Amino acid sequence: MNKILTIIGTTLIYSLCAQTALADEHEVGQKDKAFTASELTIKVGDTVNFKNLDPFFHNIFSLSDSATFDLGSYPKGEHKGYTFDEAGVVEVECAIHPDMLMTIKVE
Repeated sequence: MNKILTIIGTTLIYSLCAQTALADEHEVGQKDKAFTASELTIKVGDTVNFKNLDPFFHNIFSLSDSATFDLGSYPKGEHKGYTFDEAGVVEVECAIHPDMLMTIKVE
């Protein structure tokens, strides 16, 4: 019985590590009151870092069904990231600049 529990435990740990290792990080800039990518396709578990390249504050938020978040406002040179844990289409916006919009497809 102990041998079976050891095998199950080892398999579970390996599985969790493998999922973490497969996740990617992506960077999207915010420049000239626009996202540097209008569309992005990623996998479940990937993280997108939004980097402010403008000399003023930006904000990142989404009200999409598969990802609802608000990362707050931050100045030039800083970035905020979000890990997408559910498949779907996510519309990302800036609360400060309402014309800023991008779509992230999470597969």
